[in-house]
Amino acid sequence: MEIINTEKKKVVVGMSGGVDSSVAAYLLKEQGYDVTGVTMQIWQNDSNYDCSLEGGCCGLSAVDDARRVADMLDIPYYVMNFRKEFEEKVINNFISEYKNGRTPNPCIMCNRYVKWESLLERSLAIGADYIATGHYARIDKLPNGRFTIRNSVTAAKDQTYALYNLTQEQLSHTLMPIGEYTKDEVRKIASEIGLYVAKKPDSMEICFVPDNDYAGFIDQYTDSTVPTGNFVDKNGKILGTHKGITHYTVGQRKGLNLALGHPVFVSEIRPETNEVVIGENEDILKKTIVCDNINFMSVVDVDRDKVYMGKIRYNHKGSPCQVEVKNDKLYVTFLEPVRAATPGQALVVYDGENVALGGTIIKGMDENE
Repeated sequence: MEIINTEKKKVVVGMSGGVDSSVAAYLLKEQGYDVTGVTMQIWQNDSNYDCSLEGGCCGLSAVDDARRVADMLDIPYYVMNFRKEFEEKVINNFISEYKNGRTPNPCIMCNRYVKWESLLERSLAIGADYIATGHYARIDKLPNGRFTIRNSVTAAKDQTYALYNLTQEQLSHTLMPIGEYTKDEVRKIASEIGLYVAKKPDSMEICFVPDNDYAGFIDQYTDSTVPTGNFVDKNGKILGTHKGITHYTVGQRKGLNLALGHPVFVSEIRPETNEVVIGENEDILKKTIVCDNINFMSVVDVDRDKVYMGKIRYNHKGSPCQVEVKNDKLYVTFLEPVRAATPGQALVVYDGENVALGGTIIKGMDENE
């Protein structure tokens, strides 16, 4: 994308203390932008949960690392407090979704409502033209006038899936400078300019649950214990006792502690009866996926006859599908059944390299439904 009069444009870069956002700030300064670095303080009190000390986007080391990078780049740097927004929009949603038998993606919520909505609002209020992040994605304005997220040049680090829910207004004020680079290239740039975070490892876990014990976090944060209940088959036959529905997700095989003589999977979670339904592999194969909370990105409508690509989770490579919108619901029919489409996760539809639209998975449907 051609950049014009960048020296007159002010940009606030969200700096996590990691190599990606650090290099993003460097590249924008090199391109002539008036750059300010900001770390979003989103962690709560230590008594609520343990924050990641290394690497996490809200880890306690983020401020120190980001400040050192800003000093090296000679750019202004500030810490902004977003604890209230993070708790309301991300943590409370995370807990509510798990208690309702769904598996949320907190990074998507954080991107939409904290990293963009809240940060952009404050940045525009202090005179910025743009915000920028270190995401591996690109932003284009299409001939139809709409902004879209486009795949990064590296499929290995592409982060478009977690950004599908951004609005047109947000995209019009966003820059993503490292979408044109591979991770190795970003680390090389960081090394060449002497950034000590050049080799800092990536954070892979949810930042506020560093040990990946989601159920334990929910119990601790709410100061309560999710009740045990029954494992049942699809006909209602009791197979055993589960530890609480927050411990399970659709498609899960490990950790069930059921001796049935062959591999079985969680096929459904029923919060209204506190049951976890156990099924066979074919029970978690679905051809049509229904979603709500639709966000249109590169398009304002869909072509029912067109073949798109759909991703049902971050690490899903994508599968050919056809799309229809009815009664504010998104119906995505895959040409071949997909495995373990999980309620609460995002389903993102791509038109070529561009994010076309997406939504939150409600359920999967069999061909006879």
